[in-house]
Amino acid sequence: MAKDKAQTVTIDGSEFNVSDLSENARNQLLNLRVTDQEIQRLNQQLAIAQTARTAYARALKDELPEKTH
Repeated sequence: MAKDKAQTVTIDGSEFNVSDLSENARNQLLNLRVTDQEIQRLNQQLAIAQTARTAYARALKDELPEKTH
């Protein structure tokens, strides 16, 4: 049976075994991971909104009367 490699995390250039961290430290690590996922989700939502805004601006431009000089 293959031995599982210990899960590690690198913080400020130092590597730590997650199993060696205190319960509070593991909770903070989980909080960081959840927060990173939420930031990624929000960045995706922002990209969608920016794309929609560009499309709306283009549609508005197409609807504007032509300027005469």
